[in-house]
Amino acid sequence: MVSMLALLIAVVVAALIFDYINGFHDAANAIATVVSTGVLPVRTAVILAGVLNFAGAMTGTAVAQTIAADFADAAIVTQVVVLAALIGASIWNLLTWWYGIPSSSSHALIGGLAGAVVAHAGLSAFNWGTLGTKVLIPLVASPLAGFTIAFLFMVGLLWLVRRMRPAAVQRGSLRLQLVSACAMAFSHGSNDAQKAMGIITLALVAYVAAGHAAMPAWMLPEGKDVPQWVILACAAAIGLGTMAGGKRIIKTMGAKIIRITPLQGFAAETAGTATILTASAFGVPVSTTHCISACIMGVGASKRLSAVRWGVAGNIVVAWVLTLPMSAGFAYVALYGLRAVFGDAA
Repeated sequence: MVSMLALLIAVVVAALIFDYINGFHDAANAIATVVSTGVLPVRTAVILAGVLNFAGAMTGTAVAQTIAADFADAAIVTQVVVLAALIGASIWNLLTWWYGIPSSSSHALIGGLAGAVVAHAGLSAFNWGTLGTKVLIPLVASPLAGFTIAFLFMVGLLWLVRRMRPAAVQRGSLRLQLVSACAMAFSHGSNDAQKAMGIITLALVAYVAAGHAAMPAWMLPEGKDVPQWVILACAAAIGLGTMAGGKRIIKTMGAKIIRITPLQGFAAETAGTATILTASAFGVPVSTTHCISACIMGVGASKRLSAVRWGVAGNIVVAWVLTLPMSAGFAYVALYGLRAVFGDAA
């Protein structure tokens, strides 16, 4: 029989793997525009983004606390439930990465948690109210906010530079876009890395709630607080994952939606950063992928609606809609597979 401690270690490892996958899956969020406009080569951009993802991940734990405490009661969550959630989310992330579709790692994880909890304890065990207020409403509101902010910001920028020489605008935009790309990478770390922190903290709380405490006190959470070692491990995992790249999605984000200019890249990244940092401050696990995709569409639409390749944008929206149910389905099936493997430990 597998010990609870061994299962907990497996969950932590799986969460860090998910965090790493999140890094290379979402690398495009921060660097797609800066690569597509030629400001930085891919290798330099992903290293810079990885460092700033790490830095952003160290800035707070409000989102992690939401993941750890607000979706399911730790008293009914087992290590196998958390492991199934991570498997379901990782499968969906890898599928969408393979096909170059910028889906949401955040929603994949939450969908995976929903599917695993429901498979383990029934529909009533998952907090659907939190899903509505912290996921479904932001699922609609954050892209709309990003699109609107990016559209208006781009219109304002075009008005400001209307009398400047194109060469001067180009040079200035390249410098500004480097700054905005760094800010975008930082904001991505501030929100996305906390999802893995939250799922590890949930596993630790469940471990203690089940009466197991054969671990040093510094490794366990106090209330809703995330242990420092969890913060550091998740920050490092997402930073290293970002450095691994994600060229498939970079191509979609940076070129297939619209052909983006440096000024447009600056506007999209600035709008995305503002939206994501606001969500992080309020503990909302928003999709950074949704935000930056919508911001890119917003700056494109400010030029003319036909500048956006709406067919590609439509495929992305379909992936947004499918992420929660598909990852939930994968996790639901994964739970029964894990029960077959671990037996009573599940």
